[in-house]
This record gives sequence, structure tokens and C-alpha cells, in this order.
Amino acid sequence: MVRGGYKVVTASNGIEALEKAERECPDIILLDVVMPLMDGLEACQRLRSNVKTTQIPVIMLTDRSRVDDKIAGLKCGADDYMTKPFDPLELVARVSAHISRTEIIKAVNPLTGLPGSSWVENDIVMRIKRGKKFAIGYVDLDNFKPFNDFYGFSRGDKVIKLVADVITTTLKQWGNKDDLAGHIGGDDFIFVTTPDRVETISRQIVGKFDQKIPAFYDKTDRDKGFIVTTDRQGTEQKFPIMAISIGVVSNARRKFNCVAEVSTVGAEVKAHAKRLPGSNYFIDRRGEKSDGKIKK
Repeated sequence: MVRGGYKVVTASNGIEALEKAERECPDIILLDVVMPLMDGLEACQRLRSNVKTTQIPVIMLTDRSRVDDKIAGLKCGADDYMTKPFDPLELVARVSAHISRTEIIKAVNPLTGLPGSSWVENDIVMRIKRGKKFAIGYVDLDNFKPFNDFYGFSRGDKVIKLVADVITTTLKQWGNKDDLAGHIGGDDFIFVTTPDRVETISRQIVGKFDQKIPAFYDKTDRDKGFIVTTDRQGTEQKFPIMAISIGVVSNARRKFNCVAEVSTVGAEVKAHAKRLPGSNYFIDRRGEKSDGKIKK
């Protein structure tokens, strides 16, 4: 059944509603407080305790208008509350708003609050379709995993947040209003700007990171300039203070038809940047008539 542009799956009682919610994994759930076999309040509580349904937004529907009933619905985990009779157009509007908000939340990295890969890809797609000039920086940390293993995840998370802060503040200071910073996952970041700003932004990110990262090491390791870890074979290895690498792709001198083309070149250029000593950035300046070799 399709209503208001949405496919609707119905259930005749609370138990059936739980079974269908787990099986169908809908974008949103509308629960009537008064239902056979299990009321909406208990059903909502069970939805919230199930890992498969806990993140699905829930709107409670009821003919009760008492404030206590509304509070009970919200306390059991409902995201919204509508009293019957209600305007169908208002219900559709609320459904749309909750689904949109959930999609945004899913697209955001929970650690840094930055947009994830799907959000960034959509942004790049729009720039390609509109014929806008762009430059994309693919950011990666060198020696992050040994640091994370040596000092623990808590300190590793602080480093990730540092990178997010360095990128966002740099874009705010040196970029454009519609520039975008994204956190793809782990220690992989991305930023989207314009060709005329990208070199300054990249240089600033490298400089700020190198200035701040030593403080995340213990003084003895900071003074030595490295940490020592032991691999599974019992062999000691030295890993220097973390560095940051940025590979930059731009359509200033070439045309990209899709995100996949951008990503392919981005991976190649970032790999080249990581081969450079210390923290560094590398801008791909190849044009359509290039000989295929990466040139600085």
C-alpha cells in the first residue's frame, strides 16, 4: 500500500507490529497506543530494546489528550506524539521530517560529527552535475595504528577528533562557505573546496597537525621522537611521531564524469603523498593531455 508517497506495511496488533518491524526494518514506525495483545507503550519499549529496531523513529498515535499520556509515550522511547483525530497532511509532514533527520544522523560519523562517505559523495555528484570547479583532499594519518595499539583507543579517538578540528577550522578560515569536511572512517578524512584555495588549505592542515600532534605522546616518547612496539613474533619496531598525508584531486585541468573516477585518482594520489617523507600534501596537476605520470 502506498500513502503520501510512502509504502505502508500494516499490523493488526502489537505483537504483529514487532514482528513486522524486525523483518521489514522500516524507515519509521507509527504506533497506536491502544492495540490488541500489546499496547503501543510496551511495543515501543520492546522496539527500543531490540538492536535491529532501536534506531527507527517512532510516532505514537492516540485519541488520548492528557499530558500524562504524552509524557508516558515519550518516556517509553517515542520520538513524536500525535493526538487523534489528526490532519493527514500534518502526519505526512512529520513522517518526512523524521525520516530526513534519521538519514542525516546515519550519514554523520558518530565520533567526529562530520559527514560520512554517502554525504560527501552526494556533494561531489552535485558539483559534477553543475559543472563546478572543485578540489578534493584525501587525508590519511601515517603511523596511526601503532599509536592506537600502543596508547589505547581512548587516546586514539582524541587524535581523530584533533584531525577533524584541524580540517574544519582550516576550511572555516581559508576556504569557501560551501566547502565540506568529511570523516570517511578510521583515520581517513576528506575535504572539498575549490582549486584556488586547496594548496593554502592543505599547507595549513599539515602545519597545524605537526604543531599539535606531539602533545598526544608521553614526554619520553616525544623526546625520543618515536614509540617502540612489539609485533606478534616478538620483534621490536620503532614508529616515529605521526604524520599527515593529503592527496589532492581537482577538475581544474581534467574532467570527471562520476564519483568513482574521482575516488580512483584520489586513492592513487594519496598513496603518492604517503610515500613522501613526514607530513606532506601532493596535488595532482595532470591534465587531459598528460603523459600519465604524476607530476608535482
